[in-house]
Amino acid sequence: MGKRSESDEFYVVDLSDELLGVPASRQHKFEWLRGDWSEKKQSFSYLPVDGYWKSLDLVIEYAERQHSEPVKVFDQRDTVSGVPRGQQRRIYDQRRVDLVPANGLRLVVIPATAFLLTRKRIARDHKRDIEVVRGILTDFIE
Repeated sequence: MGKRSESDEFYVVDLSDELLGVPASRQHKFEWLRGDWSEKKQSFSYLPVDGYWKSLDLVIEYAERQHSEPVKVFDQRDTVSGVPRGQQRRIYDQRRVDLVPANGLRLVVIPATAFLLTRKRIARDHKRDIEVVRGILTDFIE
C-alpha cells in the first residue's frame, strides 16, 4: 500500500481532526490496554488506538476490513497467544470495547462500510467523506 500516512486509517483520523478542531494522538498506547503476554519477549505489547483526543476523552478506531473479514496478508503470522490472527484481532477489538469506557473514555468505531469503497479502500471524496464522519461524531462537534 505504501506509507501508513496514506492509509485509510490516517485519512479518517485526519477528517476527525478537521471536524474536532484538535489533532489526535495517533497510534496512542495506554498502560492499561495490553495485548497478550509474550513468553519469547517476556513482556506485553501495548495495543494502539487509531486516534486519541485527550481533551475530549475520545478514542476513535477505524474498523478496516480485516476487523470484520479474513484478510490473508494480515492473517498469516503467528500470534503470541497461539490463536489464529483473525481470532486474536477479535479478542483485541473486544478488549478496546471493554477497557476504553472502563477507563473513563468514549470509544467511537468508524466502520469502513460507512464510506464509498473502491477496491476495498475509501474512494476519497473529501466533501462526501467529511459528512460521513460528521454524522458519526455529531455528539463531539461544537
